[in-house]
Amino acid sequence: MNEDKAPFVPYVNLHSDGSMEDAKPARVVSSCRLDIYTFPFDVQECTLTFSAFITVGTELKVFPSSTDEEITKVSKDVMTTLGEWELLDITSEKISHQHESEGHLIDELAFHIRVRRRSTLYVVNLLIPSCFLITVDLFSFLLPPQSVDRSSFKMTLILGYTVFLLIMNDLLPITGNTIPLINVFFCLCLALMVASLLETVLITNLLLGSKNLRPVPRWVRALVLRTLGGLVGLPWRDNKEADTRASPVSEQRRADGAPEEEKGPVVEDNALQELRSLGADLKVIRLQVEQQLGVSQSSEEWIQCCPQKIKSSVVLFIFISLFMHGSCNSIMPNCSRPDSLALLEALRPVFNLSSIRPVVNISTPTHVSIDFILVNILGVDEKAQILTTYIFQYLMWRNEFVSWNPTECGTKWLTVPRKLLWIPDVVINEFMERNLAQKPAYTYLSHNGTVFDAQPVRVVSSCRLDTYAFPFDIQNCTLTFNSYLHHTSAMQLGQIFTTEKILEFSRGMIKTKGEWELLGIAASINRLPSSASVGEHYDELRFFISLRRRSTLYVVNLLIPSCFLITVDLFSFLLPPQSVDRSSFKMTLILGYTVFLLIMNDLLPITGNTIPLINVFLSVCLALMVASLLETVLITNLLQGSSRQSQLPGWLRLIVINMLGRLVLLPPKSTQAVVQNPFTLEDMEAVSGRAGVGGALRKEGVVQQELRRLGEDLRVIRLRLEQEVAGGQSSEEWVQVGFIVDRLLFAIYIIFISASFLTISLIWVNS
Repeated sequence: MNEDKAPFVPYVNLHSDGSMEDAKPARVVSSCRLDIYTFPFDVQECTLTFSAFITVGTELKVFPSSTDEEITKVSKDVMTTLGEWELLDITSEKISHQHESEGHLIDELAFHIRVRRRSTLYVVNLLIPSCFLITVDLFSFLLPPQSVDRSSFKMTLILGYTVFLLIMNDLLPITGNTIPLINVFFCLCLALMVASLLETVLITNLLLGSKNLRPVPRWVRALVLRTLGGLVGLPWRDNKEADTRASPVSEQRRADGAPEEEKGPVVEDNALQELRSLGADLKVIRLQVEQQLGVSQSSEEWIQCCPQKIKSSVVLFIFISLFMHGSCNSIMPNCSRPDSLALLEALRPVFNLSSIRPVVNISTPTHVSIDFILVNILGVDEKAQILTTYIFQYLMWRNEFVSWNPTECGTKWLTVPRKLLWIPDVVINEFMERNLAQKPAYTYLSHNGTVFDAQPVRVVSSCRLDTYAFPFDIQNCTLTFNSYLHHTSAMQLGQIFTTEKILEFSRGMIKTKGEWELLGIAASINRLPSSASVGEHYDELRFFISLRRRSTLYVVNLLIPSCFLITVDLFSFLLPPQSVDRSSFKMTLILGYTVFLLIMNDLLPITGNTIPLINVFLSVCLALMVASLLETVLITNLLQGSSRQSQLPGWLRLIVINMLGRLVLLPPKSTQAVVQNPFTLEDMEAVSGRAGVGGALRKEGVVQQELRRLGEDLRVIRLRLEQEVAGGQSSEEWVQVGFIVDRLLFAIYIIFISASFLTISLIWVNS
């Protein structure tokens, strides 16, 4: 696939019997179909196929000079390095096959090389650290969520694991067709970590906010509390005492054997009235404390729910086209005997004319037929807009100076050095670099003057790439063949095969499964006016190559982690901001996502005209994360400092509370207190003034005086508690604004994530 950069050896050994021995080093860059499903414990088998590039098997045969065991032993002995790969064995295979219709022989010798990867590096640097981190995440379940911020711990762990995978990404194999098993392992580890984090967010929400939830539905109680709870060893026991909780006075009366009700008229004295007033205040205090602490049957049930490589047929097919007869005058060489030496001597006058176009009449154009076979797609550089391919280029034209009698000269064709013949100046317009492929030294010359030239070409061509739908994009690149100097009056272009045959041959030649897949090949021949000569035209043969990117690598390394992180940020809205520092959680998540984007930047395409859709998606994800962080800071400020805020403006109350609140299912709350104070201010003033009425105090007993004093203290405690828990009307409205904004951003998040996931899935399926 590339230039041989090994030192050149200019000599060969020539023996007395005519045998020759040639030895030279070669640096081989070859294509090989790799199966890395079991990476890093994989064994690969690659093939080096030796054959003549243009000479058929009736003229040249190849054989192995040593046995497979000798080749393997010598190779292992000279390999002094201990690198990543270990040589297992080398086997050879002699391949001789014939063309089905013509019977021409193709002779090849294939050496199969089996190598095994040394896996210690990958086990130590990849697998063991991953196992360590997933074990840490396992033990994090031992942290009590009710007293430790387990979500921040898990978020930091996911951040560390993501950075670890991104730094170690160069060690992982990159393929476009199959996913290595180790990549699946890493994705599952990350998915488990994300799932455990989401579970922690959910249980934290239930532990701290279950008091505001409705009672647990019966099907949830039966499925989760009873079935799953018994399965994981956490059976649920009904707490009937919470439903039938009686007042301390009633319990004491039952303990004393007193009846619940007394029949007949009851005469209430002043001490009994004070006790009832005191009991009413105690009930209000108890309800407020229970609401503040979340002690309820529904809360307990919700909390309980969640602790849980040319082919022979191609060569022969091309070679058939050599037998084409022309009607032009030519130089007829006379062979003194029917052998190749006599023919070569007779053709020397023709070889002396290699510097001019081979036509008898200068006004006769030379018809050059062009074709190619796409052997491999080496890569696409989106930044430089360059396509690198490896092709076999075929040219065929007629040399009118050549014609001989096959019977007299003993052969129909002859292989001659390329430098002895005129070669058309056919170039590829999109060529951007020097051809680094090895060039064969010979061409075929037929008895009727037809010349067949074939050579491999490593094409580095410019291509206008459209990466808007990256990584689900299809690229259309062009290879334009034309004469660099000759006009149509001197050279005219045509094709050897149809585009269907070219596509079939190309798909048969491409053995590797890299990032790009060949979809189709089309061709067109155009005659265009020359810009250098007025009235002249030139022919242009243009091939359109359609390629499709295999997107698995980018889905696994870019889209799935991004979806994981944005989902985590979505579920972070379940963390109650009044009890958990949600802003620190979101800041850690933004830090991890930013590091992820910076390290994955080399995978993203860079173009000057359009912005790829994936870049927009990643930018919007980051923008939503930042917006959610700012919203969290705002709502935290409102929750902690709403008591110091001025009264909510009317227009803000109308837009946010009355309109947006109903839109997000958070309607305005009633201004009426939940529990009314059964006593008025006049009653309290009367009670507080009783100490000044000496005559009445002297008429009542000591017990009644103590009860009154106790009642006054309890009323003051109740008023202070109501002010702490409920706050003022302005404070409640500001807090309501914060919750409405939080719910609105949560709904926007859900709409964006659903639309993004659906769009990505549809584009992936359609591509």
